[in-house]
Amino acid sequence: MADESHEDARERLKAALWFAVGKIVDDETLRRNRNSTPQFIGALTEMVWTQIENVALDLESFSRHAGRTTVQTDDVLLLARRNADLHGIIKEFVDELQAAKVKGKAKGRGKR
Repeated sequence: MADESHEDARERLKAALWFAVGKIVDDETLRRNRNSTPQFIGALTEMVWTQIENVALDLESFSRHAGRTTVQTDDVLLLARRNADLHGIIKEFVDELQAAKVKGKAKGRGKR
């Protein structure tokens, strides 16, 4: 039964990905005055799904190697290390979140 629910969840996720990829492709084809086929959307969805699976496995491996059971920001940054532009975007985003968190904590202390 657990395998059935796991497979059912997997199929729902894949269907949601298919829908999202289809929406993006439709928007782009309209914007660029081009056509796409359902086969293209299906192939693109399969490629994205495979990439997501590979990323998930890598993140789990990095986390497990660090002796953790939870994927953390450092794991994501490690994964993006070979793509300097992506790494920079993620690092900037993380730094902004951390700065906002520190700023929020500092404001909370000043009100006491």
